[in-house]
Amino acid sequence: MYPHPGVATIRDEAICVRLWDWSETSQTVSLFTREHGMLRGLAKGAKREHSPYSGGFELLTRGEIVAIVKKEGQLATLTAWDLVEPYRALRGTLAGFYSGCAAADIVHHAVTDHDPHPALYDAMVEALGRIELNPGGAMLGLVWSTLCETGYRPSLDLSRGDAGAAGGVGGAEPETFGFSPRLGGLVGDPAFGGGGEGPVWRVRGETVAVLRGMDRGAGVAGSAASVSRALRLLLAYLSEILGREPPAVRPFLGVLPGSSGGS
Repeated sequence: MYPHPGVATIRDEAICVRLWDWSETSQTVSLFTREHGMLRGLAKGAKREHSPYSGGFELLTRGEIVAIVKKEGQLATLTAWDLVEPYRALRGTLAGFYSGCAAADIVHHAVTDHDPHPALYDAMVEALGRIELNPGGAMLGLVWSTLCETGYRPSLDLSRGDAGAAGGVGGAEPETFGFSPRLGGLVGDPAFGGGGEGPVWRVRGETVAVLRGMDRGAGVAGSAASVSRALRLLLAYLSEILGREPPAVRPFLGVLPGSSGGS
């Protein structure tokens, strides 16, 4: 018997980023898949003892999924799930759990349905595996990858004129930069105020150095304080892009850019 036109069966690896009870025995699940993007589906009988979902569905677990994908706007039917990685370390500490929830929230809000981002999926797998040892660095790497993969990579270069306007001597790099979320990167605004292009946030040179290292492909490097400030900056920038703040990132924002502390 052949599938109905417009219906396809897919097999992929995925991370569970959302989970709701559909009925006493079934669940609806949002899965970030590697090759098919965000997939929302119904797992019938998932809460029964002998279900076809090995290990069961749980937030922030990784597994292999088989699903029948229907027309756009309809829930897929999840037919099988084999648990591969439960990421137990994420549940061992409060910091790990908060970081994992924030990672799921970021990807869930930033990626549209059926829009594949294999590189971002790989970055999320890497981040979830590193959160136990380095929550800040793991989160920063994931947010950077999210911005790059969705087309919002921040511009971190200044022209010589901009560098001088921002406080550099003779066009040298300044100690403090301006960052415009509307323009998507560094700007030379000595007042760090508003204007026709929206607000400009004050950003320390150490924060910019962390981001530029990532931009060069050198990974996350810098003091814990600089990494934390870089993470707050990118989360605030991502929130501006989305037009809302993903709820689970709130514990990481702390002092927002533009306040007296800056980033």
